[in-house]
Amino acid sequence: MSVDILPIVTKNVHLEDSHTLEGARANGVYQAIQKILDERHDPGEVIETVKASGLRGRGGAGFPTGVKWGFVPKDHPGPKYLCVNGDESEPGTFKDRLLMEEDPHLLLEGILIACYAVGIPTAYLYVRGEFGLAYRRIQAAVEEAYQAGLLGRNILGKGLNMEIHLHRGAGAYICGEETGLLESLEGKRGQPRPKPPFPALQGLYASPTVVNNVETLCFLPSIINNGPEWFAGIGFERNTGTRVFAVSGHVERPGCYELPLNVTCRELIYDHAGGIPGGKQLKAVIPGGASAPMITADEIDVQMGFDTLAAIGTMGGSGAVIVMDETTDIVRATYILLRFFHHESCGQCTPCREGTGWSYRILRRILDGEGRQEDQDLLLEMAANIKGGRCLCPLGDAACGPLESGIRKFRHEFEAYIRRAPVIAEGGG
Repeated sequence: MSVDILPIVTKNVHLEDSHTLEGARANGVYQAIQKILDERHDPGEVIETVKASGLRGRGGAGFPTGVKWGFVPKDHPGPKYLCVNGDESEPGTFKDRLLMEEDPHLLLEGILIACYAVGIPTAYLYVRGEFGLAYRRIQAAVEEAYQAGLLGRNILGKGLNMEIHLHRGAGAYICGEETGLLESLEGKRGQPRPKPPFPALQGLYASPTVVNNVETLCFLPSIINNGPEWFAGIGFERNTGTRVFAVSGHVERPGCYELPLNVTCRELIYDHAGGIPGGKQLKAVIPGGASAPMITADEIDVQMGFDTLAAIGTMGGSGAVIVMDETTDIVRATYILLRFFHHESCGQCTPCREGTGWSYRILRRILDGEGRQEDQDLLLEMAANIKGGRCLCPLGDAACGPLESGIRKFRHEFEAYIRRAPVIAEGGG
């Protein structure tokens, strides 16, 4: 197959009736699951196809999808579950919302393929509470699919049984973490669980569970229809295919752009999103959602793959690209992000609960003109004591991304605030 069959998951989103079953079928949705069932593909074969495609999770960590499925025990005697993470709580991220609103049947087909491959009879779709339109569109799509024999018992007359249940979240950032999501689904407070055990062995209701992101699942039908070699031929080694970048901030054309992972940050900002308004200069970019360390204007020739971004000390994360021009106050931006992470901390881990709070209060002090010369090093020391596996989940590390990069790459802005602070007499504080 030609590698120029692009875009992949967003090709239908601008069509007026793409969210309806009639429109979805006209656009080719449900052909892949029909192909799998008609040709009697072995479930293990589907897993190997996804592995060969190189598809990595688009929710944040970038873990290989087929490998993740392979962790679920095939001979488990009890129930197994798929949990679809549609919470999309990372600041700056809005691509899953687009897919759920405009092409919900594509997501449902991706869910069917994943469940078939792993031998899962029940899926839960967890949708962020604020996504009212997305929830209504998915709810309508699920009802249409049941009525058309695409969900329920004996799907398409081929003996496949699969149920989908919708769950609406309440807007907690921590429920975007897979085990916090599972706790919420079980009716508990959304707090991360200790790992191990991992969800693949003991997840929802203590049963083997796969947790996949919305965008990840939406790629599955195209991989089945076009073959793994086609998908692997887009992007570059270990960073195959496309992803939907949610671009916001100081750009002429903010929005969602589906591009191969070998696109550079510069190309994304200037060629696709129209560049910086008013001819202003670029100062910084957050390339993977609020938790990704900032990069500077002289680092934007990096490719937007998971590994290339990691190589320069940041991450692809959720694919949210937040652009900041020369007028941005980095100290204030860092403070706003730390205030968010402290507010959203579930409070289980002392390093996260206390460290994020201390950090944002010190940043507030700097902004208020009461900063001290030692504050920057103190903030970096605190970050070192928050991250690195000291917390149950990645939220603590997420808070350290903007904090450390903000100080290390824009130290002069912090120093400028501190120089304006009144000198405190020795022994006075």
